[in-house]
Amino acid sequence: MNSPLQATSKHLLFSQRLRRANFSMVGKLVVVVGLMFGFGYAMVPMYKHICTALGINVLSLSEQDTPGVLASSKINTQVDTTRTITVEFDANAHGPWEFKPERHYVDIHPGQITTVMYEFKNVQNRTMVAQAIPSYAPKQASPYFKKLECFCFSEHTLKPGESKRWPVTFVVDPKLPKDVQTITLSYTFFEVGGRMPSPAGG
Repeated sequence: MNSPLQATSKHLLFSQRLRRANFSMVGKLVVVVGLMFGFGYAMVPMYKHICTALGINVLSLSEQDTPGVLASSKINTQVDTTRTITVEFDANAHGPWEFKPERHYVDIHPGQITTVMYEFKNVQNRTMVAQAIPSYAPKQASPYFKKLECFCFSEHTLKPGESKRWPVTFVVDPKLPKDVQTITLSYTFFEVGGRMPSPAGG
C-alpha cells in the first residue's frame, strides 16, 4: 500500500504532466489560428500567382496600368463597325454576399466604349472589406481588353446589409485577333484578410 507521501508525490507529478500537456495544446492551437489568419490574408495574392503559373483565367497585364487612364499609344480607339464582339460577364463571390452583373452579355464593336454595372450586397451582420479580381477568357484576348474605369481598381468597405452598384467601363482594341469573337470577363470577389473593420456598427 502506498504511503500518503507517495500518493501526494504521484498526484503532484500527474498535475505537472497535465499542465504541460495543456500548455502544449494551447501552443498548438495558437499556431493553427496564426496559420489560418495568415492563409486568409495571403489568399488574394496566392490566387494571382497560381493563376499566372497555371495559365488559368490569367489576370490581364493591363491591370498593372494606371487605373482609369486609357493611353492612346496603347490602343486604337477608332470603332470597327465591320466586326461584332460578344462580351460575357460572370461573377464569383468567395463568401456570404451577393454579387452579380446587371447584364450577362453585350454585343459591341471593337473600339466602342461600353459601361456595364455590377450589383453587390453585404448580407452579413458585420462590416466587411473586399476586392474583385478580374480574369479573361480566352487568354489571348486579355491584352486587348482595356478598362477605363473599374470597381476592381480598389478595395471596398460595406456595412451590414449595404448594397452598391459599381461600373466597369471598357473598350476592346480593334487589333483583337479576328478569330476571337467572344470574350468572357469574370470577377471573383474576395474578402480582404486582415483588413476587416470591427463587427456590425463598427
